[in-house]
Amino acid sequence: MTRFAIVLSLTAIAVACRPAGGPAASPAPSANAWAVVNGHEITRDDVEKAYRRAAPENQTPSEEEAYTAKLNLLSELIVQDILLAKAKELKIELPESELENAFNEAKKNIPPAAFEEELKKRNLTAADMREDLRRNLLAQKVVDKEVGEKAKPSDADIKAFFDANKAQFNRNEDAIRLAQIVITPVREQQRANRTGDDAGSPQEAIAKAQMLMQRLKEGIAFGDLAADYSEDPESAQRGGDLGFVPISALAQAPPALRDAALQSNPGTVKLVSQGGAHTIVLVVAKDKKGQKDLSMPEVKDGISSALKNRKEQLLRAAYLSALRNDAVVVNLLAKQIVEAGGKVPAAAAPAAPAAPAAPAKKQ
Repeated sequence: MTRFAIVLSLTAIAVACRPAGGPAASPAPSANAWAVVNGHEITRDDVEKAYRRAAPENQTPSEEEAYTAKLNLLSELIVQDILLAKAKELKIELPESELENAFNEAKKNIPPAAFEEELKKRNLTAADMREDLRRNLLAQKVVDKEVGEKAKPSDADIKAFFDANKAQFNRNEDAIRLAQIVITPVREQQRANRTGDDAGSPQEAIAKAQMLMQRLKEGIAFGDLAADYSEDPESAQRGGDLGFVPISALAQAPPALRDAALQSNPGTVKLVSQGGAHTIVLVVAKDKKGQKDLSMPEVKDGISSALKNRKEQLLRAAYLSALRNDAVVVNLLAKQIVEAGGKVPAAAAPAAPAAPAAPAKKQ
C-alpha cells in the first residue's frame, strides 16, 4: 500500500520580505531530512517508521531491496504531505472519535497482548500507529471531497449506460461481482498500475500483499489500492473491478480463488496465495439470473458504482498530478542514491531494524 499549495498571501509576504539583491535562500534541510515538501521536512525517522510498519515477516531483504521499498514509501509520504497541507487549506478535520473508531477497528481481530508484542518487535508505539492512521484518513478525506464528490454520475448517465448495455443485464445464470489486486513475484514487461509499483521477488510480493491488507484494514479504498498497486494492467485501470463473473466461469478458477468468491458474503476481502503470487479478492455483490431493469436498486447502484469508479480513477490521477506539480518537492534520499551510483550513501544508512517476528494472524 499512498499514500499528496502554498497560500497566495504567504507567497506575497515572502516576496515582500526578500532582500533587494535577489530571491531569499531556502534554509538548508536538517541532516535527518530525506525530503522537503513546500518547506516541510519528511525525516529519515518518518520513513523508517513507515518501513517497520510494512516490514516483511521473518525475512531479511538485501540493502537494495530495503531501500527500494523505502524510496517507494517516501514517495507516498510526499504525496500524503501535500494532501495534508490541502486539508488544512480546505479546513478538513478528522474528529478524534472517528480516529478512535478506526483504530479500534484496525486491531479488533488481534488480541491486546499480541498487538503490544508486535509493536515492541517492530520498535513502534500505539501512538505511531494512530498517527499513521490519522494521516491516511485525513488524506483520504481530501481525495473524497475533491474527487469523489465530483465523480458521482447523474441519473441520465446511469440510464444511458443501461440502455446501451441491456444485454449484460439479462443473466443466464447467477453471477458474482468481484474486484482484485494481483501481486506477482516477477517484474512485469509493462507498467501495470499508476504508481509503477511492481514486486520483483517472492519476498517483495509477500511483503506487498501484507502491506496492502493492512492498508485495507486502515480503511483505504480498495479501488485506490488496486489502481496504485495491482500488477494486472487490465483490471488495475478499473480499480480492480472484474464486473459480474458467471458461476460457471468461477468453477474453472483455481480452487482457492473459486472458494474465496463463492463462499464469501459481499464486502468480504480475502488474500489468496499460490505459487508465490497473491490475489486480494473483494466480493462486491451477488446477483441472481434473469432480466434486470433500473427499477431494481442493485442494478442502479451497480451501474452508479461502476461509472463513478471509472471517472474517479481519472480525476484522482489528474488531481494528484496537479497538486504535485504545484508543490515544491526535493527528494533528498533519491538524489543521494543517484549521486552514489545506486549505492546507499553512508550518511543515509540508518541502523538496520531487527527482523520482525510473525505478528498475530491477519485476515
